[in-house]
Amino acid sequence: MRKFLSLVAMLLVTAASFAQKGPQIKFKAMDNTIDYGTVKKSTDNGVRVFEFVNTGDQPLVITNAKSSCGCTVPSKPEAPVMPGQTGKIEVKYNMNPGKISKVITVESNATNVDNGVVALKIKGEVITE
Repeated sequence: MRKFLSLVAMLLVTAASFAQKGPQIKFKAMDNTIDYGTVKKSTDNGVRVFEFVNTGDQPLVITNAKSSCGCTVPSKPEAPVMPGQTGKIEVKYNMNPGKISKVITVESNATNVDNGVVALKIKGEVITE
């Protein structure tokens, strides 16, 4: 019995040492997507905000936020986001009439996503009337 308990204790210590450490990013938007829905160009400024939380144990640094085209402009936080704190990435779409389907690539030092890169999406439709 003593050997069994020692083995279980060793396994728990080993498992804990392999747990992810460092900054981690978790976005609040379902599937990392914001749906504009159907919006009127004359009444909507095109700005939306992706909120995220640093669920890790070290500061999260957003190094870059870029769009798949010039019609969408993201802005990232300049200061590191401390563990447990919330950050925001603001996205401004230029409200060209038609369907919206754009990708914003966020680069960071997050350890819970491949290479620290997360794809955010906006979708919807802009109408003139």
